[in-house]
Amino acid sequence: MIIKKVVLNNIRSYKNQEINFPESSILLSGDIGSGKTSVLLAIEFALFGLQPGQKGTSILRNGTNFGGVEMEFEIDGKNVRVERTLKKSKAISQDYCSIEIEGEKKEISVMELKDKILDLLNYPKEFSKKQNILYKFTVYTPQEEMKQIITEDSESRVNTLRHIFGIDKYKTILENTNLLASKIREEKRVKEALVTDLEGEKFSLVEKENEIRTKKNDLLVAESDFLLKKQETQKILGDREKTAKKVEERKKIKQEIEKTKIIIEGRKEVFKNNEKISNNLNLQINEAKNVNFSEEEFLRLKIEVESNKKEKDKVNNEIIRVSSEINSLSAKNNENNSLINKISNIQSCPTCLQVVKDEHKHNIIKKCEHEISYNNNNLNLLNSEKNAFLEKSKELNNDIINFEKRFQEMIFLQIGNQEIQNKILQLKELVKSNEAISLSINALMDMVERMQVEYNILEEYEINFIEANKRFDEALSQERFAEIKAAEIRREIELFEKQINEIREKIKRYEKINDEIIRLYEIENWLNQKFSFLISLIEKNVMTRLKDDFSRFFSEWFSMLVSELFTTSIDDDFSPKIEHQGHEIDYEHLSGGERTAIALAYRLALNQVINSMLSKIKTKDLVILDEPTDGFSSQQLDRMRDVLNQLNVKQLIIVSHEQKIEAFVENIIRFRKEDGVSIVEY
Repeated sequence: MIIKKVVLNNIRSYKNQEINFPESSILLSGDIGSGKTSVLLAIEFALFGLQPGQKGTSILRNGTNFGGVEMEFEIDGKNVRVERTLKKSKAISQDYCSIEIEGEKKEISVMELKDKILDLLNYPKEFSKKQNILYKFTVYTPQEEMKQIITEDSESRVNTLRHIFGIDKYKTILENTNLLASKIREEKRVKEALVTDLEGEKFSLVEKENEIRTKKNDLLVAESDFLLKKQETQKILGDREKTAKKVEERKKIKQEIEKTKIIIEGRKEVFKNNEKISNNLNLQINEAKNVNFSEEEFLRLKIEVESNKKEKDKVNNEIIRVSSEINSLSAKNNENNSLINKISNIQSCPTCLQVVKDEHKHNIIKKCEHEISYNNNNLNLLNSEKNAFLEKSKELNNDIINFEKRFQEMIFLQIGNQEIQNKILQLKELVKSNEAISLSINALMDMVERMQVEYNILEEYEINFIEANKRFDEALSQERFAEIKAAEIRREIELFEKQINEIREKIKRYEKINDEIIRLYEIENWLNQKFSFLISLIEKNVMTRLKDDFSRFFSEWFSMLVSELFTTSIDDDFSPKIEHQGHEIDYEHLSGGERTAIALAYRLALNQVINSMLSKIKTKDLVILDEPTDGFSSQQLDRMRDVLNQLNVKQLIIVSHEQKIEAFVENIIRFRKEDGVSIVEY
């Protein structure tokens, strides 16, 4: 990665400042407090945002509500521009984020931008949720922070370096291994508790199998007994059915006897009814002989009735004719009266609109009155004629009623004469019928006697049938008992088979669990005895190699900065070890320049080791050194030129107020303050 440009807007002591960075060694020069370090903080903020525990007040300019950083850099030949802003409301928080790669801009969230930057820098994914430690120790670590790492307790320092090198994963693996082994032991105990009854289940299986063999033998006996009982029942059933047929036959004879008796009684009743009817017919025949009927009188009355009816029809027609003429004349009178009223009130003709004269109206009225008078005379004559016809119709109607009454009486006499003849014939038929009925009654009584004899003969089968039913019910009861017993044994066998299958399945599960327990024992032993040892060995070898490489790099850098009177190395806890003429010198007893040299050598050695281990990270071409020569002597400052040349990076950014450093770099960017605002000069 090569930084090309940084734009600061209301960041710390800056209002609005653009800073361009060439691809070379660059010195950020200026007095203390002129704003040099603020640029480095702005670069880190542009890349990664606010860090955990870092407040926005450490970045945003005092007295402002909005600020931000734009940074342009090149990576893998691609031009990238990122922008982050801060906004102040109740607190200062990150507001807007965007990234532009080769002119394609995207507005994304704070975490998305950090993940994108880590992806571009090819930093391991495990650093996405951590502080920017890898960036700090490969690109930029403030000198004072490096001194703190050197002087802090050994455990904290080793843990920090393990984290930086990514070796803490081995510790995590061992912790997870112990946790997994603990889980395996717990699962093993649970499974062992589940299979404690395995031998008991096997013993129960043997018992159940013995019991089911006994039950199957009992079933053979029960089924054989049931078959014998069923055959006995079928034999008794056959005998009972033969007896039942005789009993049924006796019942049918009884029914026939009763039916025949009912028929006899019915025929006797018919015989009695016929005798009663015959007696009545004799009485009616004798009474009818005293009544006289005249055929001539019957014909005369019939002619008179028909003649009077015809005469009455003629009179009625005349009445209708006269009534019609009366209605016609009355209608004409009404029309004339209406015309008289109309003419009397008319003033002009409705057709021609001429005035109608009184003389003309008088003539019309006179004519209408004359016609009305003539019609009234005719009406009087017609009403008289109508009344005469009505009287004639009334007389004819009375004659017809009298003749019809007498004619009806003659009809009754005629009918009665015919009925007498019919009754004589009916009487003869009744006599014949009674003779036949008497013969059939005698025959039926003979039949009843014969059937009664046969019915009495079959009486013994009734007693036999009752006994047969008792034997059948007892045999059927024994058969059902035998069947139920066999069914119960079958159900017991099914239950035992089900229990045996369940026990077998349980034993299979227990045996499978046993296999799993054995497997868990093997895994636990492998984890405890082999895997943990292997991880510890790998971690130890990695740490040893790192310590050796780190110690070698540290000695080389330190020897370039300090006289050769000192011998340096790195202990197992990664603390610097300084010896002079065979005696170890405590860090606190060194001079300020020597302590700065140790911190710088430690910093550069750390950079080389990390870049060597994580060879694919994209920040190897960039190193930022903040006040790397604090407390250096003039001689140490001269040696700094060799150190910088030895770094061999494409872009080196140094923050220093030492003027001598200006001769060691290719470009200088100067910083100064005016009225509390930082200004950049090239």
